[in-house]
Amino acid sequence: MFMGEYSHTIDAKGRLIIPSRFRDELGDTFVVTKGLDGCLFAYTNEEWKHFEEKLQAIPVSNQKGRRFARYFLAGATLCEVDKQGRILIPANLRAAAGLEKDVVLAGVGDRVEIWDKNNWAEANTYDDMDEIAANMEGLGI
Repeated sequence: MFMGEYSHTIDAKGRLIIPSRFRDELGDTFVVTKGLDGCLFAYTNEEWKHFEEKLQAIPVSNQKGRRFARYFLAGATLCEVDKQGRILIPANLRAAAGLEKDVVLAGVGDRVEIWDKNNWAEANTYDDMDEIAANMEGLGI
Protein backbone atom coordinates (compact mmCIF):
# COMPACT_ATOMS: atom_id res chain seq x y z
CA MET A 1 0.00 0.00 0.00
CA PHE A 2 1.32 3.41 -0.98
CA MET A 3 1.08 6.31 1.45
CA GLY A 4 2.89 9.55 2.11
CA GLU A 5 3.62 12.75 0.25
CA TYR A 6 6.95 13.75 -1.30
CA SER A 7 8.04 16.88 -3.16
CA HIS A 8 10.54 16.68 -6.00
CA THR A 9 11.40 18.50 -9.19
CA ILE A 10 11.15 17.30 -12.74
CA ASP A 11 14.08 18.28 -14.95
CA ALA A 12 13.97 19.81 -18.43
CA LYS A 13 14.22 16.36 -20.03
CA GLY A 14 11.19 15.11 -18.10
CA ARG A 15 13.07 12.99 -15.56
CA LEU A 16 11.60 12.64 -12.09
CA ILE A 17 13.15 11.07 -9.01
CA ILE A 18 10.90 8.45 -7.46
CA PRO A 19 11.19 8.41 -3.66
CA SER A 20 12.98 5.26 -2.46
CA ARG A 21 9.97 4.24 -0.37
CA PHE A 22 7.83 4.19 -3.53
CA ARG A 23 10.59 2.62 -5.66
CA ASP A 24 10.76 -0.32 -3.27
CA GLU A 25 7.10 -1.13 -3.96
CA LEU A 26 6.87 -0.05 -7.61
CA GLY A 27 9.90 -2.05 -8.69
CA ASP A 28 12.33 -1.37 -11.54
CA THR A 29 9.54 -0.93 -14.09
CA PHE A 30 5.97 0.23 -13.63
CA VAL A 31 3.12 1.86 -15.53
CA VAL A 32 2.31 5.58 -15.57
CA THR A 33 -0.89 6.84 -17.17
CA LYS A 34 -3.21 9.82 -17.16
CA GLY A 35 -5.10 9.98 -13.90
CA LEU A 36 -8.18 11.78 -12.72
CA ASP A 37 -8.35 15.28 -11.23
CA GLY A 38 -5.41 16.50 -13.34
CA CYS A 39 -2.64 14.19 -12.16
CA LEU A 40 -0.87 11.03 -13.33
CA PHE A 41 -1.33 7.58 -11.82
CA ALA A 42 1.60 5.18 -11.32
CA TYR A 43 0.79 1.49 -10.81
CA THR A 44 2.91 -1.55 -10.08
CA ASN A 45 2.85 -3.98 -12.99
CA GLU A 46 0.67 -6.34 -10.96
CA GLU A 47 -1.85 -3.65 -9.98
CA TRP A 48 -1.90 -2.35 -13.57
CA LYS A 49 -2.72 -5.85 -14.82
CA HIS A 50 -5.73 -5.99 -12.46
CA PHE A 51 -6.88 -2.54 -13.56
CA GLU A 52 -6.35 -3.37 -17.25
CA GLU A 53 -8.44 -6.55 -16.88
CA LYS A 54 -11.29 -4.49 -15.44
CA LEU A 55 -11.06 -2.04 -18.34
CA GLN A 56 -11.04 -4.85 -20.89
CA ALA A 57 -14.14 -6.36 -19.28
CA ILE A 58 -16.18 -3.26 -20.15
CA PRO A 59 -18.47 -4.16 -23.09
CA VAL A 60 -17.27 -2.59 -26.33
CA SER A 61 -20.88 -1.58 -26.97
CA ASN A 62 -20.77 0.81 -23.97
CA GLN A 63 -19.70 4.19 -25.36
CA LYS A 64 -18.74 5.74 -22.00
CA GLY A 65 -16.88 2.56 -21.13
CA ARG A 66 -14.88 2.76 -24.37
CA ARG A 67 -13.97 6.37 -23.64
CA PHE A 68 -13.00 5.51 -20.07
CA ALA A 69 -10.77 2.61 -21.19
CA ARG A 70 -9.25 4.68 -23.99
CA TYR A 71 -8.41 7.49 -21.57
CA PHE A 72 -6.30 5.23 -19.37
CA LEU A 73 -4.90 2.75 -21.91
CA ALA A 74 -3.92 5.06 -24.78
CA GLY A 75 -1.78 7.27 -22.57
CA ALA A 76 -0.19 4.51 -20.52
CA THR A 77 3.55 3.97 -20.69
CA LEU A 78 5.98 1.58 -19.08
CA CYS A 79 8.57 3.51 -17.07
CA GLU A 80 11.96 2.15 -16.13
CA VAL A 81 13.88 3.44 -13.11
CA ASP A 82 17.44 4.49 -13.97
CA LYS A 83 20.52 4.18 -11.72
CA GLN A 84 19.76 7.57 -10.11
CA GLY A 85 16.22 6.48 -9.17
CA ARG A 86 14.55 8.53 -11.90
CA ILE A 87 11.96 7.80 -14.55
CA LEU A 88 11.37 9.62 -17.81
CA ILE A 89 7.82 10.90 -18.08
CA PRO A 90 6.85 11.32 -21.75
CA ALA A 91 5.94 14.82 -22.95
CA ASN A 92 2.29 13.92 -23.57
CA LEU A 93 1.84 12.80 -19.95
CA ARG A 94 3.71 15.83 -18.59
CA ALA A 95 1.38 18.06 -20.61
CA ALA A 96 -1.73 16.16 -19.49
CA ALA A 97 -0.87 16.77 -15.82
CA GLY A 98 0.69 20.22 -16.30
CA LEU A 99 4.03 19.04 -14.91
CA GLU A 100 6.73 21.63 -15.37
CA LYS A 101 9.11 21.80 -12.40
CA ASP A 102 7.79 21.30 -8.86
CA VAL A 103 6.01 17.98 -8.41
CA VAL A 104 4.27 16.17 -5.58
CA LEU A 105 4.17 12.37 -5.44
CA ALA A 106 1.40 11.09 -3.19
CA GLY A 107 0.82 7.51 -2.12
CA VAL A 108 -2.88 6.72 -2.43
CA GLY A 109 -3.35 3.06 -1.56
CA ASP A 110 -2.97 1.03 -4.74
CA ARG A 111 -1.20 3.75 -6.72
CA VAL A 112 1.08 6.77 -6.62
CA GLU A 113 -0.33 10.04 -7.89
CA ILE A 114 2.02 12.51 -9.59
CA TRP A 115 0.87 16.13 -9.38
CA ASP A 116 2.05 19.57 -10.36
CA LYS A 117 2.71 21.19 -6.96
CA ASN A 118 0.30 24.10 -7.53
CA ASN A 119 -2.47 21.78 -8.76
CA TRP A 120 -1.91 19.55 -5.72
CA ALA A 121 -2.34 22.52 -3.38
CA GLU A 122 -5.56 23.60 -5.15
CA ALA A 123 -7.08 20.13 -5.34
CA ASN A 124 -6.26 19.15 -1.79
CA THR A 125 -7.79 21.76 0.42
CA TYR A 126 -9.81 19.96 3.03
CA ASP A 127 -12.21 22.70 4.12
CA ASP A 128 -15.19 20.44 3.33
CA MET A 129 -13.89 17.25 4.97
CA ASP A 130 -16.94 16.87 7.23
CA GLU A 131 -19.22 16.89 4.18
CA ILE A 132 -16.96 14.47 2.32
CA ALA A 133 -16.83 12.15 5.34
CA ALA A 134 -20.63 12.13 5.55
CA ASN A 135 -20.80 11.01 1.90
CA MET A 136 -18.42 8.11 2.59
CA GLU A 137 -21.02 6.35 4.72
CA GLY A 138 -22.73 5.23 1.54
CA LEU A 139 -19.47 3.58 0.47
CA GLY A 140 -19.15 1.60 3.68
CA ILE A 141 -16.53 3.81 5.33
